[in-house]
Amino acid sequence: MNAKWSLPICLLFALAAPAAAADLDLTRAVVVTPPGLSGPATKAVQMLVEEVETRSMARWDRTETWPAAGTPVVVVGPADEVYKLLDKRGVRLPKPSAQPKPEGYRIGIATDGTTPVVWVAGNDPRGVLFGAGRLLRELSLGRLKVTFADSFKAESAPTTALRGHQIGYRPKTNSYDGWTVSMWEQYIRDLAVFGCNAVELIPPRSDDAPDSPLFPLPPLLMMTEVSRIAGEYGLDVWIWYPAMDRDYADPKTVESALKEWGAVLQALPRVDVVFVPGGDPGHTRPKVLFDLLERQTANLKKYHPKATMWMSPQSFIGPWMDEFYELIRREPSWLTGVVHGPQTRVSLPKLRAAVPKTFPIRDYPDITHSRQCQYPVPDWDVAFALTQGREGCNPRPVQTARTFRYGRASTVGFITYSEGCHDDVNKMVWSALGWDEKADVKDVLRQYGRYFVGPALGDRFAGGLLALEKNWDGPVLSNAGIDETLKLFQELERDAGPREKLNWRFQQALYRAYYDAFVRARLKHETEALDAAVAKLRGAKTTGAAKTIADAEALLDRAVKERAAPELRARLNELAEALFQSIRAQLSILKHHGMPGRGNNLDTADVPLTDAAWLRAEMTAAKELPDEAARLVRLNAAVNRTDPGPGGFYDDFGDPKRQPHLVRGPGWEKDPGFDESPQCAFSMRIGVPRAWWHYAETHYETHLRAKYDGLDPSATYRVRVVYGGQEGRKVRLTAGDGHEVHALLGKPFEPVEFDVPAAATAGGTLTLTWTPEPGAGGPGRGCQVCEVWVLKRP
Repeated sequence: MNAKWSLPICLLFALAAPAAAADLDLTRAVVVTPPGLSGPATKAVQMLVEEVETRSMARWDRTETWPAAGTPVVVVGPADEVYKLLDKRGVRLPKPSAQPKPEGYRIGIATDGTTPVVWVAGNDPRGVLFGAGRLLRELSLGRLKVTFADSFKAESAPTTALRGHQIGYRPKTNSYDGWTVSMWEQYIRDLAVFGCNAVELIPPRSDDAPDSPLFPLPPLLMMTEVSRIAGEYGLDVWIWYPAMDRDYADPKTVESALKEWGAVLQALPRVDVVFVPGGDPGHTRPKVLFDLLERQTANLKKYHPKATMWMSPQSFIGPWMDEFYELIRREPSWLTGVVHGPQTRVSLPKLRAAVPKTFPIRDYPDITHSRQCQYPVPDWDVAFALTQGREGCNPRPVQTARTFRYGRASTVGFITYSEGCHDDVNKMVWSALGWDEKADVKDVLRQYGRYFVGPALGDRFAGGLLALEKNWDGPVLSNAGIDETLKLFQELERDAGPREKLNWRFQQALYRAYYDAFVRARLKHETEALDAAVAKLRGAKTTGAAKTIADAEALLDRAVKERAAPELRARLNELAEALFQSIRAQLSILKHHGMPGRGNNLDTADVPLTDAAWLRAEMTAAKELPDEAARLVRLNAAVNRTDPGPGGFYDDFGDPKRQPHLVRGPGWEKDPGFDESPQCAFSMRIGVPRAWWHYAETHYETHLRAKYDGLDPSATYRVRVVYGGQEGRKVRLTAGDGHEVHALLGKPFEPVEFDVPAAATAGGTLTLTWTPEPGAGGPGRGCQVCEVWVLKRP
């Protein structure tokens, strides 16, 4: 889709916003709680009071006694006690419309005759927390001004039981490893405000370095602190605990693992679940892994008697998946549930169908990566894939909602896979939809903007988040909406005060808007230079190879010297530093101690975006040839590299604009994990033809197909293919009804050419089918096809 809008996104949000109701002034309100409030309910009230003050500078006093007449009151607590407290004041509340559900709450407005009262009644301690969070989202928290719509009322409970996010304190993340205890508590509060009821921690030893230069505390000590904080708010604590050792069939290894895990589990004040992934990392045969986890479950219950053990079949090869099914059908008593995560060989619905109903299934969706992942950005332009990388700021609200609803009926809920706060919008959308699966994403974004950025800019900011998602929709060059999105955020930047400009969520979205516009400016600049150079080379026969090459090189040199949009590049540097200071975002390796491929996209903002480097190499090779005729042949071959000749066909399978013959399958909307559909994936190889930077990819044993019409039935054809890296796997190509073109073959990134059996084209049509080598585990990448030519023989 081309991101062009008939109305600006911010205006669409304004038109869609509900009509303003009369406002109740709560600036000088007093929070009244039932006597003896304790535990998570106390933390909920503390959160409410402190967050109101942080966002508005209005201080709400807390008391257990009723204030003087006329002072606005906010009553917060467990439902029965709130009802009793209000009843003593002569306030009669309507009965709940339905049987109270766990974690639910009611919010309303009443009066005792002289005093306006906002009341929040939780069905249980978590209900108090989530009710306070909902109130915070609905308040208008301006500078020294707190108001509340006087017609507001809510009676709500979650539709999804488990709603959580992984927050691993480890070097691999692109921000979390620099967070202090107070930053962690703030983020846990933020998650709870949007309905999160669980967090997942990572132990000191995982597939990561043991230390980070940004760690303010050692890993186990910080893990202990975060476990404590989550427990104080009444949130469940899961531990993602990979089985990292080489051989758990060795009794000594098992004893060592029991001791190591036991020391970690004993240190943590709260643990509800240990989740062990079958792989990514770890690579243990299911039978051996089951034996280990039975021992580890007993180990876990020594320190946390009510805690349970869950596992996933991630990264299992085909035979291991069969063994997993056989073992789980025996319904082992030590196992409580199963997790579906990245690198699982079957879709979530298929896993649910294969696993006994005794075991609930938890979703473990990857919301943090944009490419080479479980839910990649559909048809992502290679210019963004190269520059933004896997872990750039990635608000994807519409795609997130689609992913949430995919397989939703198969699970008891989710804890998302995250490696930093760059996916913060996605976390809040998942939480909000987990609370109400029918929630409108625009309403969620509007609440996000108003709560985290403020009422003055919140709606426009929400529109900007939706616009950022559309920036990544379709080809960069033709997406004029990218520049419009930057204008929107520049207007927000001009209207923002110091408070907003120091807000990391505001800074992060601003950085993305500038980044996208910078990439588009660069791509336009470099593409124009490349097109001009190619046009020069097409005239080589007339002007001579040497002169033509010199002119083409001069055009490319000038494009390098005259850099595109330097003012945008300078602003990226400023915002990157601001994000490091505010949230420890590691957007550069040298400047911010980032890790390669882990969000360090300030370092990759200037990578080449066109075929210029490859073309330069071709021109250099042509210059070294011994005679003019050979030089002209080499140049002609370069500029006409993709031409299939008369009656032929060409596809760049990694470019949605140039893959007319690729069979796309159900597509991402029906198949967001690309289990049955080919996806655009990336090799990240510079210096080769740009078409080799990306390819169509399938998973595991899924076929890849292309269909052609209009062939000459009397002619013979050849097929030329360039394969991607293939992750070490071979691929087989057949034509028509199973006619073999080539057997299993591993020839990445070099053209290979074969005859097409005449029987496959006799009807004037051709179907090509690529079949990957069976049985892969790990990421499960199957076919990877960059380019295909179908060439008609003269």
